[in-house]
Amino acid sequence: MDKTKSAYKTIGEVALEIGLRDKKNKKLGTHTLRFWEKHFKQIRPKILSGNRRYYSNKDVQYLKLIYTLLKNKGFTIKGAKKALNNPSLKLDDVLFSGVNRKNFNISIKMKADKIKNIIKKIKKIN
Repeated sequence: MDKTKSAYKTIGEVALEIGLRDKKNKKLGTHTLRFWEKHFKQIRPKILSGNRRYYSNKDVQYLKLIYTLLKNKGFTIKGAKKALNNPSLKLDDVLFSGVNRKNFNISIKMKADKIKNIIKKIKKIN
């Protein structure tokens, strides 16, 4: 029997849906969700008897967004909080505003120098 889309989900179901798995033993990363609850005020599951957590669809959507920001986009916890707490910024704007321009420019220059050196070596071979 499948749950309806509006039904609350347990912590294990949410971890499975998001794709949180421990790399070593492949267990579900439910501890990560509990950690995120402490740091992101947007996530407020219902906690019923026996301290069982039940997440609404809104909670799950926030958790998916947090997962994307932290795991896929490389945000820090602080950066992800900033992105979620500023509703006037679009996600793309946040991605670019989080880059330190000075370090970004230095990094680009270093990569350009490496490419120039590789091209010189190739020309010497030919």
